[in-house]
Amino acid sequence: MSRRSLLRALGAGAAGATLAGCGVPAAFVEPGDRAGHDSSATDPTLHFANWPLYIDTDDEDESERPTLDAFSKRTGISVTYTEEINDNDEFFGKISPALMNHQQTGRDLIVISDWMAARFVRLGWVQEMDRAKQPNVAKYLDPQLRTPAFDEGRRHSVPWQSGITGIAYNRKKLGREIRSTGDLWADDLRGRVTLLSGLDESFALLMQGNGVDITRWTADDFHTMCEQVEKRVRSKHIRRFTGNDYIKDLATGDVLACQAYSGDVIQLQADNPDIEFVVPEEGAELWAESLMIPNLARHKRNAEKLVDHYYEPEVAAELAAWVNYVCPVPAARDVLASAKDEETAALAEDPLIFPDDAMRERLAIARDITSEERMDFAKKWNGIVGL
Repeated sequence: MSRRSLLRALGAGAAGATLAGCGVPAAFVEPGDRAGHDSSATDPTLHFANWPLYIDTDDEDESERPTLDAFSKRTGISVTYTEEINDNDEFFGKISPALMNHQQTGRDLIVISDWMAARFVRLGWVQEMDRAKQPNVAKYLDPQLRTPAFDEGRRHSVPWQSGITGIAYNRKKLGREIRSTGDLWADDLRGRVTLLSGLDESFALLMQGNGVDITRWTADDFHTMCEQVEKRVRSKHIRRFTGNDYIKDLATGDVLACQAYSGDVIQLQADNPDIEFVVPEEGAELWAESLMIPNLARHKRNAEKLVDHYYEPEVAAELAAWVNYVCPVPAARDVLASAKDEETAALAEDPLIFPDDAMRERLAIARDITSEERMDFAKKWNGIVGL
């Protein structure tokens, strides 16, 4: 399953309602109750939970992870790395009982999508990192990712990788360019367009197509967008709503244009250069999946060291060359550009890994859906999608 997984049923809304609607005020953890005893000084270990296929591996031995192994060799800290996060909501359900009951999760570092990270921050379930001990993060973090609305100053989260939700299309089969979200609704694309089924993955790009500033969108903006999508479902213009299976639809030609993630398209283009990715003229959503330290983590200092390790430009470049998503360390671009291998060096010029200034002007980080909005909005969206 893709690391950019989907909301299912009421998904996040249902989970949020369980906490907020059943008289469980203890779900929120006060700042003074978040830190546990840090054993980092005497126990050089760390448990790091991540998504599948989201770290570099050795070509000959997939059990070896060069950037992670280099960290252990340099610091003496042994890392237990688990690929256990297959879905944001599923992982929320796995560790929320411990966090809401002020118990250890057994994990020192996790990676979750920012819309889910927003909930963890609101609930007080993650610890503030000590930036004084993370000089690389302080120096090299992409300025465009420094101030998400849900985590002012990125005190509780640090992007692992970033990406863009835009439009992918087969230019050869379509026979023309797509430049705006509105182009998806042209008559020659009727029945050949797909949208992402997850609410958090979908709404921002569709609102941007209406000229909405997604950093401050309103309920009216949301309902207008839903009415438009519902109309296009009834007219059968939208073929269906997808998870990451849009990749197969686009590759086979069953679909000519779709909502898509930038990193997926880079990999598609390797097999089919006719596939193009567009940041629409009206804009596209810039998102991140972020590293966070859960409450009562036993190795907080070790976790902070690992986060800072991945913000060394050389390390960030090595990771970016493998995962092909937007690198949150712009300085890694020069490292890749100087690579002796031509294919690796070419990645430095790929705007889907290192967006240029013109593209950045059209990228925005959407404000997240609040806990008060989520239940009603998820119910409305999932009714349209058919979840």
